[in-house]
Amino acid sequence: MIILGIETSCDETACAILEEKNGSFSVLANIVSSQIALHSAWGGVVPNLAAREHLKNILPVINEALKKAKLSSSEIDLITVTNGPGLIPALLIGVETAKTLSYLWQKPLLGIHHIEGHIYANFIDSSTTLSLIRRGAGGEVKSASSARLAKAMAKRADKFPVLCLVVSGGHTQLIFMKKHLHYEIIGETQDDAVGEAFDKVARILGLGYPGGPAISATAEMAADKRGLNAEKRGLKKLSSEPAWQLPKLPRPMINSKDFNFSFSGLKTAVLYLVKKNEKLLSDKNFVSAVCQEFQQAVCDVLISKTIRAAKKYNPQTIMLAGGVSANTQLRQQLGASVKDELPHALYMIPDISYSVDNAVMIAVAGFFRYKSEKNKKGLRDNWKKLATSANLKLK
Repeated sequence: MIILGIETSCDETACAILEEKNGSFSVLANIVSSQIALHSAWGGVVPNLAAREHLKNILPVINEALKKAKLSSSEIDLITVTNGPGLIPALLIGVETAKTLSYLWQKPLLGIHHIEGHIYANFIDSSTTLSLIRRGAGGEVKSASSARLAKAMAKRADKFPVLCLVVSGGHTQLIFMKKHLHYEIIGETQDDAVGEAFDKVARILGLGYPGGPAISATAEMAADKRGLNAEKRGLKKLSSEPAWQLPKLPRPMINSKDFNFSFSGLKTAVLYLVKKNEKLLSDKNFVSAVCQEFQQAVCDVLISKTIRAAKKYNPQTIMLAGGVSANTQLRQQLGASVKDELPHALYMIPDISYSVDNAVMIAVAGFFRYKSEKNKKGLRDNWKKLATSANLKLK
């Protein structure tokens, strides 16, 4: 089966072509046109500017994907597209393009929830696009070919239930799945999403947009200067501590009895810290130390809640998904916690290239949606009725 996926929910114009054979996926093309340079001047995504760029890039990106995959439109079996949640002006470009192609090519069409796509990025089973950690019968950690292990998992019934931590610019959720395409949100942010908090803190510290990669890179500098990574990187540890003392930032809701999150207070704590120490913003050591402490506070909360939820719901698999899942510290620290505290659980994370917005994840999710559809012939008429929604619910 050949699936064409389209993603335009925010500031990435993306098209991918995926081939499915016996439950195994091959990425034939994955084209992404980024708008980061355009929006960084504004400190965030401007919806109408994003839509204008999507309109300019969407057809060239689709044509490039078909060319790279060496396929014609007649060889496409299914078209999938993100229809929400996201920025309406941006979503409309992708959805209307997909509807037009569905009509012209006479192909079935499926709308895919953006977060569902992020979750299913974990099912892309090439050796370079999936990382898995598991323990052997004796408790030892075993490594295995990602493709082989993922393919074996697809044939096992006990990979479910799954607990997925979704972390992105618009979402922070713990989602429990008893089987494919069935979602129970057991915890979510009560204010800012974690990716939003990263962007806002980066702006406070003058690090620019997007905030996640900037804070992560700057935090790594702090680790180096404190000697945490000095030996690994061949650097010299600082011989003396700085004149300033950095206070510990709060870990909001880390001890609450539920599995919800809150990051607005953490962001505000950084703001107050900076306002009290504005002169230190010119000190790179201070800025990098704030980044490290902020990032660690975020990781502590996310990991604590995930492990507690896992102990209650007893999933067979722990997944990480969403743009913030590209954060190296979160990936490593959550993996270590799963290894130590949930020795019989499988830990799955998508390749970093599929953590951020892309169309491969939309195509993969589309395959599972298509398999579950009882009226597959009716999907040819979806070009008439598929709608977008900025606040589309995951169900």
